[in-house]
Amino acid sequence: MTDLLALTETLVAIPSESHQETEIVDWLVAELGSLPWLTLDRVGENLVARTTLDRPTRVILAGHTDTVPVNGNGTPRIEGDTLWGLGSTDMKAGLAVMVELARTVSDPAVDVSYVFYAAEEVAAVHNGLAHLFRDRPELVAGDVALIGEPTDGVIEAGCQGSLRMLVTLHGARAHAARPWMGDNAIHRLGRVLAAVEARPARDPVIDGCEFREALQAVAVSGGVAANVVPDLATVTLNHRFAPDRTAAEAEASIRDLLAPVLAEGDQVEVIDVAAAALPALDHPVLRSIIDRNQLPVRSKLGWTDVARFAEHGIPATNFGPGEATLAHAADERVHRAPIQRCFEVLDQLLRTGP
Repeated sequence: MTDLLALTETLVAIPSESHQETEIVDWLVAELGSLPWLTLDRVGENLVARTTLDRPTRVILAGHTDTVPVNGNGTPRIEGDTLWGLGSTDMKAGLAVMVELARTVSDPAVDVSYVFYAAEEVAAVHNGLAHLFRDRPELVAGDVALIGEPTDGVIEAGCQGSLRMLVTLHGARAHAARPWMGDNAIHRLGRVLAAVEARPARDPVIDGCEFREALQAVAVSGGVAANVVPDLATVTLNHRFAPDRTAAEAEASIRDLLAPVLAEGDQVEVIDVAAAALPALDHPVLRSIIDRNQLPVRSKLGWTDVARFAEHGIPATNFGPGEATLAHAADERVHRAPIQRCFEVLDQLLRTGP
C-alpha cells in the first residue's frame, strides 16, 4: 500500500495557493485519468472523478485543492511520523486519502464521486464547489457527502452559519471644545458594544452535538479630526449561529438585540451570510461509519462547505486527518496516524457499503 504520509508530502510539494491550482489539478488528472473505473470531468480548475456502476447509493468525497499563501513553509519535510508544510493539514492529507481511495477501490459497493475543487480559502464568489453546483450540478449529485476538512479523524457534524452585519451610527459634528453642541457617534458605539458583550450565551444541543454561538465585533471605524466630535461611526459584527436557526432567524435575533441602542437614521446592513447545516447523523451512511468504527462525534463550530451540500439537500459531514487548530499556521503539520485512520474508515465504507 502507498505510504500516505509520503503521498501527502508529494501533494504539499505542489504549490496551489488560491487561484493557482492548475498544477495540482494537472497532477490529479495524470494520476486518475488512466483508471478505467473512473469518469473524469474537469470544469475549470475543478475536477470530478466518478464511478458509474448504478449502485443504489452514491457517496461524495470532497476536498479543496487550494491553500492560503505561503509563510516560510512552502517546502515540505518529514520528521519521523510528522509531515510539516503548507496545506499539510488543510487539506492535502485529506486529498491524499481521496487519491489513494480512487486509485485502489476499483469495484466499490457504492458509487463514488471524488470532488476536487478550487478556491475554498478565498471569498465565496470564487468557490469551486459553488461553481459546480451552479454550472454542472449533475457532477455533484449524490446521497451523502463527506468533506475531508481537518477533524483529526473524528466526525465534526454539521456546521454553524456565519453572518456579518455592518452597523452605522449617526451623530452631529461639533467642536471638541463644545461637545454638548453635537452628538458623538463614537460614544454611541459604546452602547452597541455593551449590548453585544452582554448577549446571553446560547449553546443548543442538536443530535447530541453542542453548538456554541458567538457574536463578536470584528472591525470599527470613525473619527473626523482631533478637534471634531464625530458624526459617524461603524462597527462590523460577526455572528456564528447554530444550525437550529435559519440565517433570517439569526439576523432577526441580532436586530432585536440592537434595537434598544439604535436611533432613527441608524442602519444595520447584512454584508455577508452563509447558512448553517444540521448534523444529519441519522443518515445510514454516516451512522454506519460512526457505529462500526466507534468514531467520536462533535459539532463543527466553524463554517465549511458541508453547508453547500446541505443547501442542495445532500446530508454531509466533516471527516478528515489533521488538526484544524494548525491550519493556516506557519508550523502547519500533520501526523501519519489520523491519515491512515481516515483511509481505513472510508476504504471499509466504499468496499462494503453502509
